[in-house]
Amino acid sequence: MSPSGANPGGERALRLVASPPEHRAAGDGPSAGGTGRELEPIAGDAPLTRQERKQRTRAALLEAALSQLESRSFGAISLREVSREAGITPTAFYRHFESMEELGLVLVDESFTSLRGMIRAARAEVQAPGDDIRASAATLIRHVGTHTSHYRFISRERSGGIASLRSAIAQEIESFSNELAGDLRKYPVIGELDRPALEMVASLIVTVMVATAERLLDAPPDAEAQIHRRTEDQMRVIVLGAIQWHHA
Repeated sequence: MSPSGANPGGERALRLVASPPEHRAAGDGPSAGGTGRELEPIAGDAPLTRQERKQRTRAALLEAALSQLESRSFGAISLREVSREAGITPTAFYRHFESMEELGLVLVDESFTSLRGMIRAARAEVQAPGDDIRASAATLIRHVGTHTSHYRFISRERSGGIASLRSAIAQEIESFSNELAGDLRKYPVIGELDRPALEMVASLIVTVMVATAERLLDAPPDAEAQIHRRTEDQMRVIVLGAIQWHHA
């Protein structure tokens, strides 16, 4: 996923051809026993097309993985557990993902695609840097509240044990930062900074956003307003410092 429309997480996932040994329990491979059953239509619903059934099962697998990840790292969950929670056989899993690693990469991509879309929409509605900061902070906090499982997964895995997920998350954060640097170019004064300086400012802002998301995960509800104010203040300090640096 990148500002230009590329999807590095998804592309990496498609290149994977086998599940890592630590993610395959005995009997979990494509040749495992079972009928490969997909999710059946809900009683009373109109018959689903084959593509609709496939999309529904894929979504169920992703949700099942997120449920398992509430209390464990990605490396600690198994294909069999995810399949069982999604209501399908391990054989059917391979109709949707080539491995658990690919499923993890899709979760990374899904998490950042959703956030980037909301932040981009929020920034499109404002004209001044101050308003931009307020909109971005509010959007981030709202997004964490509605996608807690995704953020818990990202927070744990960005420094976790699966190298491919760690790398994918780092690339997504860098891509997010690069997009922000481009947006900063349109503002007076700060937009006059050279590209390396803009990238540094954007990187600092994104670092604040990541830290904010992680603080929100386990914060009590009454702490949200304080976290919101702190996030806005930190972003303003970064922008004001960059402006002063430019004048100096």
